[in-house]
Amino acid sequence: MQYRKFGSTDLLVSEIGFGAWAIGGGAMIGNTSIGWGDADDTVSLQAIQAALDAGINFFDTADIYGLGHSEEILGKAVQHDRNVIIATKVGNVARNDQFTVDYSKEYILKACGQSLKRLRRETIDYYQLHSARVEHLQNGECIEAIEELQKQGKIRYWGLSLNTFDPFPEAEVLMKHRLGNARPSARAGTDEDDLVGRGFQLVLNILNQRALPILEKANKNGYGVIARMPLQFGLLTGKFDTNSAFPANDHRHNRLTEEVISNSSEALKPVWELCKKYGMTKTQLALSYVLSYPGISTIIPGIRTPEHVTQNTTGLARLDDADMKMIEDLGKGKFVPVMKLIQKQG
Repeated sequence: MQYRKFGSTDLLVSEIGFGAWAIGGGAMIGNTSIGWGDADDTVSLQAIQAALDAGINFFDTADIYGLGHSEEILGKAVQHDRNVIIATKVGNVARNDQFTVDYSKEYILKACGQSLKRLRRETIDYYQLHSARVEHLQNGECIEAIEELQKQGKIRYWGLSLNTFDPFPEAEVLMKHRLGNARPSARAGTDEDDLVGRGFQLVLNILNQRALPILEKANKNGYGVIARMPLQFGLLTGKFDTNSAFPANDHRHNRLTEEVISNSSEALKPVWELCKKYGMTKTQLALSYVLSYPGISTIIPGIRTPEHVTQNTTGLARLDDADMKMIEDLGKGKFVPVMKLIQKQG
C-alpha cells in the first residue's frame, strides 16, 4: 500500500481507502433506498480486517449510511486502533419517512456526539458537511458548529463532500473565503500552525470527470482531496449487463437502468482496450485512472467483502500520459451524453 499526504494536514492516508456506505446495509427512508441492499455484518467485519491487513488506514462513512449502522460496524471493528483514520459526514437526515438535510448548529453538535458514540471514539479525524450547498455555507451556522467542535477536541479536521454533478459553487465558496482552515485543537508537543487542514470529497471516475478543474486549485490551496465513486456504483467493474437487476433496497435499482448500462458499455469500449496493454481488470484500470492524478489524496471504492479488498488494492499502476489524455478527451466528448443520462437518473 502506498500513502499520500492529505493536503496541509498531518494525516498520511492510504491511497486506497475504505468506502463504508455499503456495509450500512439496505436501509430505506420511506420507500426510498439509501443503501446497497442487505449486508452481512460478519462479512463486513471480515472485510474491514482484510482492509487493515492490506494497509488501508482511511475509512470513510456517514451518519446517514444505514441510518448509523455503518458507523456502528466500523466502531466495533476499529475502536482500539488509533492508527486508523476515520472520516464521517453530517447533514443528511431521515425525518418522518422523508429524506431531508439539516445543517443547523444545534443539529450538527448533536449529530457529532451521536457519531462519536457509534464510532466508539473521542475524536473524529475528518468531519465532512455532507453535500452542503452554498446557502448552508453562507448561513454560517454549520461553520460555527464545526469550529466549536474543533475547540472541544471532538473533531480534528473538516471539509466538504461536494455535489456529484455540480461540485463547483461550494468548492469556490470554501476556497474563496479560505473556509475549512480553522485550526484543530492543539495537542501537546505539536505546532498548532502545522495542524491547519481542510479538504474536499468529490466524484471522479472515468465517466464522471466534471470535478477535474477543482483538483489543481484545491491542491494549490492546501486542500486534501478524496475521490469517491471511482467505479461509478460498480458500472466500471464490467460486472453488469442489460440483464442485471437490483433489489428494491439497493439505490442502484433506479440508477443503473438498462439504458444506462447499455449506453455506458458502448461508450467505454475504447477505454477497456487499455486493459490488455496494462494487464489489468476493468476495476484495476478504473482505479488506476483516478490514482494517476497526483492531486488525489485517496480514493474510496465501496468495500463490503474481503474479496473486494483484494480486487481494489492489487495490480494498480500509473497510466501513461497519452492514455490519460485519451480518457479525458472521451470525457469531453463521447461520455457527455452518458453522463447526462446518469444525471437524469439521479
